[in-house]
Amino acid sequence: MTAKLDPFAVAPSLMKSWMGTSLGVASSLETSLVHLVEIRASQINGCANCLNMHTAAAREKGETEQRIYLLSAWRDAPCYTDRERAALGWTEALTRLSEGHTHEAAYEALKAQFSEEEQVKLTLMINIINGWNRLAIGFGLFVDPKAVKAIQARVAA
Repeated sequence: MTAKLDPFAVAPSLMKSWMGTSLGVASSLETSLVHLVEIRASQINGCANCLNMHTAAAREKGETEQRIYLLSAWRDAPCYTDRERAALGWTEALTRLSEGHTHEAAYEALKAQFSEEEQVKLTLMINIINGWNRLAIGFGLFVDPKAVKAIQARVAA
């Protein structure tokens, strides 16, 4: 796939802010949970760029191949905690809002596992990965994970 444009070159100030917000929200929750949410939302949205990036990042941080491979079937796989299941259910409910407002059960599971502050953090994380998915798919982006690390380092500086 050839990129239609480079949003970092076209709107550098806004993209730097977006990246900074993304990194800030991601750092407010446990790393393994963030990776699962990023991967699951990207699976649902069909974002090859984000799947490539976030599975590589998850592996680097010690996530197992089993848990990455079973993520699309998390309800039936015994390798996820109740907290992770609540986060994945909430991720699916919010990512699939256009399919109908049937998120009450997901919200009940979320409330059982996450404080109110954590609920906001997780919801922001889900919104951010969905936003990245739309940027990547919309503009035809496919970025090497090493290049993303360089961009993140520049934003953090």
